Amino acid sequence: MNTERAVPAQVAMPRASHEEGTQVDPKLLKRAACASFIGNFVEWFDYASYGYLATIIAVVFFPKTDGATGLLATYGVFAISFIVRPIGGIVWGHVGDRIGRRTSLSLSILIMSCSTFLIALLPTYAQVGMLAPILLLLVRVVQGFSASGEYAGAAAFLAEYAPDKRRGVYTSIVPASTAAGLLFGSLLVVLMHAALTSEQMQSYGWRLPFVLAAPFGLIGRYIRVKLEDTPRFKAMEHHHHAAQAPIAELLSKHRGRMLIAFGVTCLNAVAFYLVLSYMPTYLSTEMGKSETSSFIAATISLTAYIGLIFLMGAISDRVGRKSMLIGASILFAVLTVPLFKGLEGASFAMIVAIQIAFGALLTMNDGTLPCFLSEIFPTRVRYSGFAFCFNAANALFGGTAPLVATWLIGVTGNKLAPAWYLVGAAGIALMAMLASRETSHAPLADE
Repeated sequence: MNTERAVPAQVAMPRASHEEGTQVDPKLLKRAACASFIGNFVEWFDYASYGYLATIIAVVFFPKTDGATGLLATYGVFAISFIVRPIGGIVWGHVGDRIGRRTSLSLSILIMSCSTFLIALLPTYAQVGMLAPILLLLVRVVQGFSASGEYAGAAAFLAEYAPDKRRGVYTSIVPASTAAGLLFGSLLVVLMHAALTSEQMQSYGWRLPFVLAAPFGLIGRYIRVKLEDTPRFKAMEHHHHAAQAPIAELLSKHRGRMLIAFGVTCLNAVAFYLVLSYMPTYLSTEMGKSETSSFIAATISLTAYIGLIFLMGAISDRVGRKSMLIGASILFAVLTVPLFKGLEGASFAMIVAIQIAFGALLTMNDGTLPCFLSEIFPTRVRYSGFAFCFNAANALFGGTAPLVATWLIGVTGNKLAPAWYLVGAAGIALMAMLASRETSHAPLADE
């Protein structure tokens, strides 16, 4: 691996552009933060709803299968929707690096909210047979394409707006917003399980979360359309320094950075979906816990996660991104299996404590990663580099995590199989970060 490319070069554009990027009007910075938060919130509320309602969706769309097979099919649809994400990362990255970050983010949230709303209107297997899961798959693929530009774009957007010494704090808004979407989804599902019978949930209850995507998405798009593009992008555009073909430039000049970005994102991908999305299903199907208690535990741990994520972003501004990401990799490698073992026969209070512990480990990675991925690539290809590497890792390891975890348990008969899978991802991330250099103590590179 070429570690010489792990650190962005010094800023090649006029110094004025750097000063413009770090002395932004506080009102503009606040609006940028708000726009980034809402977009990610909408995206991850959708993913939370699908993940937390997986057992019900399995019955509605795959009723001819047994419970385990139906759940595998549901997670299979979830995983397939990620296949298009690397392609979407290239497309949205190209738009973001060539036309503007704001344009890319405004279009992606519109497509996401519309496709999510369509899930609420889908017919069931009982109504149209096999056409139902096919339609579900098609809509999920469209969602995967639109989502591929959201996380990376929002993080790059905030990194280019934020003061140099506070990039970690501001970019941590992005993972905080994803957790907020998961939290809202978890709360809504808990309320639905408490208020509706199983028959009502399978009849119409599962549709309700997806209906909310339409108004949320329209609000997010309105805010983004009214926002100016980042000072760094406007300065680059003014000096005609935009890359003609961002993905080609990445593959020819920044392969080392891409490998590091992909490697460190593997841990984020597996841990995020296992800890925050799959865990309630794991507790109910493998540990024998009630669905209500599983979702309540997830809700409590997500609340703690949101509070910790900003703390980790602030710490990364002080100690550096490399130290934080290496620390997260080591801790996941050492503690994951013992924490999973602790879930067996655990009381509700212990389950909550273990999930909070997992959330704390995850925030070390999540609170730091978006800033690191924004810093490792120069402005010319920042959106594309972040989006492609992040989405490639999530396509291979993130979207498939619930499916792989369920499959591993079925094949091995070992309920700790998902834990060992997570340990492997931590090892990949650790090797990637050992090959990197610190990025937090220098201005964002423009070329």
